[in-house]
Amino acid sequence: MDWQTPEDSVPSSFITEANSRALLGKPPATGAWREGDPAGRRRFASLGTLPLERGGHIPHLRVAFETWGELDDDGANAILVLHALTGDSHLVGPPGLGHPTAGWWSGLVGPGRYIDTNRWFVVAPNMLGGCQGTTGPSSHTTDGFEWGPRFPYITIRDQVDAQVALSDSLGIRRWAAVIGGSMGGMHSLEWAVGHPDRLDRVAVLAAPPLSSADQIALNSVQIEAIRMDERFAGGDYYEAADGEGPYRGLALARRMALLNYRSPAELNARFQRSWQSEISPLGDTGRFAVESYLDFHGNKFTRRFDANSYITLVEAMNSHDIGRDRGGIDAALGRATAKALVLGIDSDRLFPVPDQRLIARGLSGNIDGDDAVVIHSDFGHDGFLIEDDLVGPQLVRLLES
Repeated sequence: MDWQTPEDSVPSSFITEANSRALLGKPPATGAWREGDPAGRRRFASLGTLPLERGGHIPHLRVAFETWGELDDDGANAILVLHALTGDSHLVGPPGLGHPTAGWWSGLVGPGRYIDTNRWFVVAPNMLGGCQGTTGPSSHTTDGFEWGPRFPYITIRDQVDAQVALSDSLGIRRWAAVIGGSMGGMHSLEWAVGHPDRLDRVAVLAAPPLSSADQIALNSVQIEAIRMDERFAGGDYYEAADGEGPYRGLALARRMALLNYRSPAELNARFQRSWQSEISPLGDTGRFAVESYLDFHGNKFTRRFDANSYITLVEAMNSHDIGRDRGGIDAALGRATAKALVLGIDSDRLFPVPDQRLIARGLSGNIDGDDAVVIHSDFGHDGFLIEDDLVGPQLVRLLES
């Protein structure tokens, strides 16, 4: 069924009657994984107290993660893969109990694939502030209730600190590679700069050195869309009945985001000015096909994500500035010692190629000298999730370097 497929990792397509039937029924107040839900392939690490960069702390940090392959006796074959804003730990595998969608990088990771789990031990955690098992706003805090709007402000650096704590709990002192795309690419870059002694290689895919004013502006309207939903209730909605949570605001935020994740060329080629049905959208009650596409995926998203978590993570993205308190971008990048792959997508309008070229020039270990690898894709920002046969060989180059 289409609802079981992560839309980020497939091309855009027309919405069918079967798609629409898959979303019958009222959406839950939150699409978060909750205590008592099936764990699926998740494992959980309880990591104690996590101090936060901007003050405060997480008193009982839990990180949900999944693994593939076997860790060598010397621990030298471990790879950390970090997901994007709306991803989770389910990197590989089918949907099922505990996992509403299939793995988001199943074409790249697995036995005999580009990241070959016959050779590598792969770890994928759900990020701090997420909603699929790691401590976040939908998690219970010390008083037995959800954090909700009380969840503290977190930064990209806090999220990486949580990943470092997970590494320590697994006994992995040094990663063979840390790989991330989009928001995960912010994390991988922070690993390379903030913890250069903990990794041999780093891949930064479709990510910037800092969140620009333009990118913060795009994020701000998504946050406001959620907060303007009267059913958001200031973030205290977890006891709401199905259909009574802030799903409209969350769906609208997702629709806005999708416009930045895909390219104009793809949307124009896929949908043109097609109608969704025989009813005209020109003054009648019909809709353009692209409208139905955005609406469907916005509504689908509310069944696997949490509104408070979305705000928390978007605000963490806004914090991203690799040069903050480090003397600027160039000085910060100069701290990194890992061999590096920096990859951009020519149609990416969210984090465009100049962002990656700036990173590449500053990393002394970049395997492509002073430039980034730029792949051609019509899929825009989501190309790093879709173009397996373009991204995969580049990762192999890094892993064999």
